[in-house]
Amino acid sequence: MEQLSERFLRYAKIDTQSNSESETCPSTEKQWTLAKMLFQELKDMGMEEVSIDDNAYVMASLPANTDTDVPVIGFIAHFDTSPDFTAETVNPLIHENYNGGDLVLNKEKNIVLSPKDFGELNLYKGQTLITTDGTTLLGADDKAGITEIMGAMEYLLEHPEIKHGKIRVGFNPDEEIGRGAHLFDVKKFGAQWAYTMDGGQIGELEYENFNAAGARVTIKGVSVHPGTAYKQMINSMLVANKFISLLPADQVPERTQKYEGFFHLNHMNGTVEDTELYYIIRDHDKKLFEEKKDLFMKTVDQVNSEYGQKLISVDMQDQYYNMREKIEPNMHIIEIAEQAMKEVAVEPNIKAIRGGTDGAQLSFKGLPCPNIFAGGHNFHGKFEFIPVPSMKKAMEVIVKITELTSEKYS
Repeated sequence: MEQLSERFLRYAKIDTQSNSESETCPSTEKQWTLAKMLFQELKDMGMEEVSIDDNAYVMASLPANTDTDVPVIGFIAHFDTSPDFTAETVNPLIHENYNGGDLVLNKEKNIVLSPKDFGELNLYKGQTLITTDGTTLLGADDKAGITEIMGAMEYLLEHPEIKHGKIRVGFNPDEEIGRGAHLFDVKKFGAQWAYTMDGGQIGELEYENFNAAGARVTIKGVSVHPGTAYKQMINSMLVANKFISLLPADQVPERTQKYEGFFHLNHMNGTVEDTELYYIIRDHDKKLFEEKKDLFMKTVDQVNSEYGQKLISVDMQDQYYNMREKIEPNMHIIEIAEQAMKEVAVEPNIKAIRGGTDGAQLSFKGLPCPNIFAGGHNFHGKFEFIPVPSMKKAMEVIVKITELTSEKYS
C-alpha cells in the first residue's frame, strides 16, 4: 500500500485539468506532462509495445505467459481532471488510521471533511485516507485508476507464476470533457474487451450509464439605458430566467437518483444584451432521453413565441449513449469481474452510473468496456478523498481478472 500511495501522490500533484473550450487534443498542454511520465514508466517497468501518439494517448502491452488461446483484454483510465474545479498546486494530505471524526483539511479557511456531511467516511475507520488540503480537487478521478493499473502490471511482471493472456493498458486525455474516447484507436488497442478503472466506491461494477447530450443556449437581448427602457429593453438574463423556470423543477440532479434523469444547468453567464447557458441532459432510458431533448427544444420555441421573436437559439449535441445494449450480449465480461471481486473479498455492487465513462463511447466503437471502482469519493471538489486500501483492492481485482480470464479459456 505504501507503493500505491507513493505512486498516486506523484500523479495527483501534476496538474492535468482539461478545458472544454479548447479545440485541441489534448485540450490542455499540461496533460502531456503525465502522459510522457506514464510512457516512460511503462517502458522502465518492462512493458512492451509502449506507445504515445500525437494526441497523448498512451498504450502498452503485457505479453501473454501462457500458450493457450486467451482473449486479449484491456484496462483503461484517463489522466485529465475536471475543468470545473482547480487542480493547480494539488497538495494531498495523508490521514493514517482514521478515527471516524472530523478531518480538518484547511484550518485557515475552516474547511472540514466531516462524517456529519459525508456519512460514507464511517465505512473507513482505521484506514489510511488521502484527502485534499481544501483548496483543490484531489484527482482520484482518475489518477487512482491509473495507479491501480500500473501497480497491477508491475505486480504481474514480478509474479510470472500468475498465468494470463496478453494484457493491453491505455491512458487517455480529456475524459472529463466527454472526448476521451474520440481519438482512442480501438483497432490499435487490439483487445476483445476492456474495463475502465473509473468508478467510485469500492465494489462498484457498472455496465449501464446515462444517455447524454449537451446544449449551449444563446440568448440575445436589447440593451437600452434603464431610464428610457420602457417597452424597448429586453433583458437577456430575465429571458434566461423565464426559460429556466419552464423546465421541470424536480428533474434536476439534486432532486433525482438511481435511474431518474435530469436537466442540469452547468454554467451560465450574462449581461442585459447577451446570456449563455450550458445544460447537460441525461437519462438512462433512450426513449425518455429523446423526450427530454424534445421538451427542451419545445421550451425554447415557447419562450421565443411569447416574445414574438427568436431570442433563444440552441446548439445541442449528443455526447454518449447507454453502453448496456453493447455489454448485455457479452455478459461473461461482467461475470468475470464479479467473480474476481468476490475472490479478493470485495462485495460487488452492480449499479447504473449516474454519469458516463470513456467505456460508454468505446463500447459503441466496438470495444465492450464496463466500469470498475477506483475507490474514490466526492470527485471534482475540495472534499474528494480516497481510502488507500480501496486502491489496493482495485489493483487485486485487475490481477484476478487477468488470472480468471486465462483459466476460463484454458
